[in-house]
Amino acid sequence: MPPDSDKPAKWTLRLAQLGDRLPIRAKLTAGLAQGLMSSVAAIIAYLPTKPLGLREGYWASITAIAVVQSELSATTSSGRDQFAGAAIGGFFSAIIVTLAGQHLATYALAVVLSMLACWLFNISSAARLAGSTATIIMLVPHQGSAEWMMLSRLAEVGWGVTVGFMTVWTVNRVERPFGKNPASPARH
Repeated sequence: MPPDSDKPAKWTLRLAQLGDRLPIRAKLTAGLAQGLMSSVAAIIAYLPTKPLGLREGYWASITAIAVVQSELSATTSSGRDQFAGAAIGGFFSAIIVTLAGQHLATYALAVVLSMLACWLFNISSAARLAGSTATIIMLVPHQGSAEWMMLSRLAEVGWGVTVGFMTVWTVNRVERPFGKNPASPARH
């Protein structure tokens, strides 16, 4: 990974440390803004999933909540990790389940290979998400093939990432004329 890949994580840590020193009113404003952005993204992500044939649309909502952050660069980085982790974990677990079935040993293999692949592809920040996706595909009962579950999960996560990104992008564009971002404690 390039040396700048840790910048969103370091920035988020600095924002959290700054948040410890913020007055209660600033914390209330930032927390409310974060909650509103996250809930709007979660609802928008969930609504079209059933009509699109995605049986577990809650994953789109969970992903949208996970990627929504006050800064667009942090949202982009988180979204990249969410999608890459889902793709890699889904790929390895679908192949393993198809070739060797669903057993604890094959589950462990899917987690290890998914996380190893993230490290080899220089996206180690997506490794935990790859392991989580492998867990969902290998351990959660589902109807249909593992390939269908992988594609469904990827569609749900991709949609959640897109909605989360667009929500933060829109909020940043709307508040730009006002010179502030209510969800960003750094600007209070």
